[in-house]
Amino acid sequence: MPTLYHFFGSKQGLIDAVVEHGFELYLEVKQGDPTHGQRSGGDPIQAISDGWDAHVRFGLANPGFYTLMYGKVRPGYSPAAHAKPTMLLMELTSRAAAEGRLAVSPEQAAAHILVANIGVTLRGIVLAESDPELSAAVRDATIAGITGESGGRASSDDIRRIASLAANSPEVLGAAETALLCQWLRRLADHLD
Repeated sequence: MPTLYHFFGSKQGLIDAVVEHGFELYLEVKQGDPTHGQRSGGDPIQAISDGWDAHVRFGLANPGFYTLMYGKVRPGYSPAAHAKPTMLLMELTSRAAAEGRLAVSPEQAAAHILVANIGVTLRGIVLAESDPELSAAVRDATIAGITGESGGRASSDDIRRIASLAANSPEVLGAAETALLCQWLRRLADHLD
């Protein structure tokens, strides 16, 4: 009777087959996720955000596969099955770059996303608990980093400070323009309150 390794050539062959199956499952789950792509409406940045969340959900739901897929590292080695999800991410970052929405190259953006997303997911697996707030914060910071957008929303106090600055320097924009700007900023600040 042949050993299990016989069917895969070696122990590493068996592990590689399991990793490949994990990536196939990952892609099936991600593509079958009812929330995947729904909110993006073709927006590559939103699709990256949605993909991040789906990635974390998959990792936490399948920690055995995930740690074989992303947690078992060997210098200079990347499983062949890793190419497909990376290619899909590169398509999104390339689309974002074509739209002028990246502050870094598509390759650098994909690398940022992968290392941060994998790190958050492995942390959740190690701690055996989901931390959606941490995941969202790291996701948003990563996206802000690759797009050059602050990701933060101005508060009403921020807007009032800008209005005060403009009011104290009317010569910069002109008196009428400064008055109009201050009026608009006050309306925005009141709307945020």
